[in-house]
Amino acid sequence: MIRTAIVDDEERDLQIIEKAIDHYAESRSLNIQKVRFQDGEDLVTGYSADYDVIFLDIEMQFLDGIRTAERIRAMDMDVTIIFITYNPQYAMQGYKVNAFDYMLKPVTESAVANCLDRALARRRRNPVNYITVNVPGGSRKLDISRITYIEVQDHNLIFHTTDGVCEGKGTITEIEAGLPSGVFVRSSRSFLVNLDHVSGIHGNDIQVAGDVLQLSRTRKKVFLDALNDYMN
Repeated sequence: MIRTAIVDDEERDLQIIEKAIDHYAESRSLNIQKVRFQDGEDLVTGYSADYDVIFLDIEMQFLDGIRTAERIRAMDMDVTIIFITYNPQYAMQGYKVNAFDYMLKPVTESAVANCLDRALARRRRNPVNYITVNVPGGSRKLDISRITYIEVQDHNLIFHTTDGVCEGKGTITEIEAGLPSGVFVRSSRSFLVNLDHVSGIHGNDIQVAGDVLQLSRTRKKVFLDALNDYMN
């Protein structure tokens, strides 16, 4: 199933895009789910990072499309954003938030179909493995390959990534079950390490993406064996 969100404060445009998506899905035998929002604030409040494509109006009364996209990108780097606007000059700001494309109003069914064709083709060419993390106020999607290590801290999970740090909820056991085995390995009770980001080991210290983590005595052999298997 493909999940889409449509964000526009004009009812007429919402209906046009919904109808265009329905026709597109029927013509290509696809299952496409649509969720509509009439303002950017409605989308980002309790944002669930499980959309594939977001059609996002730029000119909205309360939270405009650019600021909405900035807040989405703080939670979801993978979703495809397609801007909708009357003025193509506004769409040029899309590079700041890695927007995929834009459509000019009045929106046509052919424009929607063309954008979806290209957006879905790109997602098929560049699949991203991600994990959805529960965070305060909603959820956030993290690219698994960008996670360097996960830390348990005061009953919270701290996800250290190449893009920054994200605090989430849950247990490290639950998260570990959803990650590739043989790639993420415990170095201690507090750390789950992505072996792809290990740059060195000195005694009981592991160098991971510029940080030094503890390698516990009880887990040292298992960790070193896993690292050796991964490297070979």
